Amino acid sequence: MAQSYKSLKEDFVSNLSGSGMSEINWVTAVAPAAVLLWSVLQSRHDFFSDYNLLAFVTDFLLNVAAILSAITVYSSSPVILNFLFVSPAVCLYFLRRRSRTRQKRPAQAPSANGQASAHKDQDIRSTLPERPFITHYRGSMMVVTCLAILAVDFRVFPRRFAKVETWGTSLMDMGVGSFVFSAGLVSARPILKAQGADRQSSVGASLKAAFRHSLPLLALGLIRLYSIKGLDYAEHVSEYGVHWNFFFTLALLPPLVGSLQILPTWFASVDIIALLVSCIFQSVLDSTSVTAYILTAPRFSLVSQNREGLISIWGYLSIFLAGQAVGLDILPRTGSELSRSIFGLHMDRPYTVRLFMWSVWYSMLLFLAVSYKALGLQVSRRLANLPYVLWVSAFNCTQLALFSAVEILAFPGLYSPLDKKLESQRSKHATSQILAAFNRNGLAIFLLANLLTGLVNLATDTLHAGQGRAMATLFAYASMLTIVAMSMHWKNIALKM
Repeated sequence: MAQSYKSLKEDFVSNLSGSGMSEINWVTAVAPAAVLLWSVLQSRHDFFSDYNLLAFVTDFLLNVAAILSAITVYSSSPVILNFLFVSPAVCLYFLRRRSRTRQKRPAQAPSANGQASAHKDQDIRSTLPERPFITHYRGSMMVVTCLAILAVDFRVFPRRFAKVETWGTSLMDMGVGSFVFSAGLVSARPILKAQGADRQSSVGASLKAAFRHSLPLLALGLIRLYSIKGLDYAEHVSEYGVHWNFFFTLALLPPLVGSLQILPTWFASVDIIALLVSCIFQSVLDSTSVTAYILTAPRFSLVSQNREGLISIWGYLSIFLAGQAVGLDILPRTGSELSRSIFGLHMDRPYTVRLFMWSVWYSMLLFLAVSYKALGLQVSRRLANLPYVLWVSAFNCTQLALFSAVEILAFPGLYSPLDKKLESQRSKHATSQILAAFNRNGLAIFLLANLLTGLVNLATDTLHAGQGRAMATLFAYASMLTIVAMSMHWKNIALKM
């Protein structure tokens, strides 16, 4: 008896084993490579300063279409694709710079106003700078995430990039963790602002704000749940569970993070807390029957039906805290006292160097976790275990370091002006408008991407679509997401969820 189309689609994304970490690194390296070319065009030739139709199309081709190519038609040759971006960037970098009018430095105040000038200098240095490389990192992460959730339904998207069943690594497994890590990264901003204003919220106030932040995410989770069940949409149950979805995971994180405020400030730095949570969770997985329960238990109750989502939340909490620790370290103009830098060791180094050091730390811990035979650990996104947390943290720190290095190469002295308005202008000049748009309304665009993915799957036989039809559909989908994101960005719409 022939299988139903729904079961065929479920089989298409089930029982997969993933790909190697090195291949994932090469594929995702296309994003910083494309930003390198964008940055050289902007810094050396002012290509995007007059943001006309040509600039918009070029921005789209570099920062959206390039990523789409990397995960589809160039998936087997990512090194070549990286070379196609890096080589012209190197050539353009050494070409003669286009002359341009230099922006005047703010006039120095007269000696009589020296004290006011000193106060202004102090006020600017105490603010959090706009860091274009973080916008590029988060925007690129959102682009690849949105593209992958539809591309995975087409055969042009390699099966090794889709989420693995239980053990192993894949591009989409990294996408989920990166989403959480980047959320943790920017969650450091309000903490740093409160620290700068010398105020600290009570545990009750923090939890109240956390629950308020969780409500929209909970609503989105319920909408997705009822949409999938109502439309009889194909599901991969072992991903999160029967009813659970990623929005529910995101909704649970703010209250869990807020509850950690009960810990005394001297207890440990955020990065150590992240590692402790993950290690304790891993100990529970190894010393009890929890792992067997997640992987093999029958789904007879509400809890057992959604056990993957409910139990893996501890791993995602660790990832969120790891991202927050990095944010506390690199967002301020100087190292934050809250972060105590890397695992309690003070590192007075430029933030790019510190990011590479974060990457080395997590990479060493990951190597130890998966190579030490006595531990016998493997990466599992389904469990969100210790190796998965370390892999996600190492990967994202490396990505941040690469984007940061590109920024330093193309836009040296970006944060040196003593005038806040001038610094803001320079930061805007060094930021891709498309990536800024995806970053600004990331969650709203992610929701739209989910809705469009559902519509495409209901209207199109994605399983049997040829490469040409698949790429045309994906290109149109990417274009629509970009147009919506840019429209919101140009109209100064920022939806807070």
